[in-house]
Amino acid sequence: MASHVTHPTPRRRIMFDEALPVDHRLNRVYRIGAGLMGLFLLAFGILGLTDNIGFFDTGGNTAIGLNTNGALSVLSICVGVLLFVGMVIGGNFASTVNMVLGVLFILNGFLFLGLLDTDSNFLAFRIQNVLFSFVVGIVLMVFGMYGRVSTNLPHDNPYWRARHPEAEQRAVTSGDQVR
Repeated sequence: MASHVTHPTPRRRIMFDEALPVDHRLNRVYRIGAGLMGLFLLAFGILGLTDNIGFFDTGGNTAIGLNTNGALSVLSICVGVLLFVGMVIGGNFASTVNMVLGVLFILNGFLFLGLLDTDSNFLAFRIQNVLFSFVVGIVLMVFGMYGRVSTNLPHDNPYWRARHPEAEQRAVTSGDQVR
């Protein structure tokens, strides 16, 4: 039995330039996405807390059309503040925060979809909360991945340059500029 294993060259870890220019269009998208979602979650959390509902109450208390309790309101405020921090910092941090929280929102939607109408539904989720989690998760992931994940990124994109250092090296040796 003949078998062979090809040993590809070891993969280098991609190091992104953490300092995107302040006026870079990608930075604007990451900040807008984080800010809009953070603002909505802060409003939802604050409105949920103003009703003086129990922390783990699973009654029918709503805020902005979504079911809530004290725990979900506090969690929403914390996530909203984290998104605002991402908006203030911007750059790769905002993009990464958007992507990670987007995935967590989708996983949370699946988790509470399975917990609907059970005693384990400690955040008082209803189907509208599950659908909201899915939508916010997808929106955050799109904002976070914008300009970072694609098959046809422009050559001036910092993520394309980080993935293709040989093109930048060729440009440096030939005197061209990769922007």
